[in-house]
Parts: sequence; C-alpha cells; structure tokens
Amino acid sequence: MAGLISRSVPCAILVILCTVVPILAKDYTVGDSSGWAIGMDYSTWTSGKTFSVGDSLVFNYGGGHTVDEVSASDYKTCTTGNAITSDSSGATTIALKTAGTHYFICGVPGHCGSGMKVAVTVAAAGSSTSPSSSGTPSSDGTTTSPAGSNVTNYKPSSNNVPDSSLGINISPIVAIAGTCVAVFVMVLS
Repeated sequence: MAGLISRSVPCAILVILCTVVPILAKDYTVGDSSGWAIGMDYSTWTSGKTFSVGDSLVFNYGGGHTVDEVSASDYKTCTTGNAITSDSSGATTIALKTAGTHYFICGVPGHCGSGMKVAVTVAAAGSSTSPSSSGTPSSDGTTTSPAGSNVTNYKPSSNNVPDSSLGINISPIVAIAGTCVAVFVMVLS
C-alpha cells in the first residue's frame, strides 16, 4: 500500500502541473468591447499590457475588414498586399508564438490609415519586461521605443526567427509539458 501511495503523489503533482499550464496563457481581445474598428487608438489599448509567448490576440470585427500580420515597414506605411497572414472571418485569433514586435493592420484600403493598426511587443517565455508599447517602426525595420520605456527592439530577420541571447526560445507550455513527460516517465519506472 505504501508503494501505491508513493507513486500516487508524483502522479497527482503531474496532473496538477499539466492542467495549470493552459491557465498561464492569456487571451487579449483587441480593442476590448470596441473590437477591431476604424477610429480606435490601439497604442492606448496596448499600453499597460504585457504580452508573452503563448498568449493570443482575439480580433472581433464585422464584415468588410481583415486582420493582416505585416512587416514593420508595411505597418508604418499602411502598405497592403504583402501580408504574412490574413483573415477576414470576423473572429480572428492570433497565437503569439514568438518574441518580438508583431504588426497587424486592416488590409482594406484606407482602414489602416484610419486607425486599424496595432503593434504588439511580445516578451520571450519566462522573461520579465515592461508592458507592451506600440512604438514607431523605423525605416530599417527596428522599433523605436517611446521615451522612458524599456521595450526591447527587435528587427525581423528574413527567416522570422527572433534573436535570443540564449539562442533558444521555448514556450512555457512546451517547457512544462516536457517536465510533465519527464516526471511521468520517472513515476512509471
């Protein structure tokens, strides 16, 4: 009986760890109750928020709009037609899988210039950074932070993989899932 109990405790811990992991990620509804719309100030919406790898952006909007992820230069100039991804379903969820600044615009001509654009700075998994800021992309693709902020500048590379001081970017979900598997293997042996 003691052997069964000694094996049950690690299993219980494993179950708790594996169920808590999804709770760590947050879903952010872009524009809150106003949604993805013309005339919004999304830099105000992003201020005070800290976005991390594993979080998601939820765009809610009516017909006649799109959510296009674009490069820094296309964001700055509201250039459409070169989207990295695009959706027009009316309910678009974007998983933030990589650290760095991600740029989104409405691809309908004139909408980006009317405010339908948001830049979100995503912190690497496990890092502590100041809240996100929309910043201003410069001509070389980096983001210039507003005065007094500590936003990490990120220049998109041709392979879309962010630079990392450690050389590795691991999602907290992947890290904990790996730990869960390791504990599970130990319990079974």
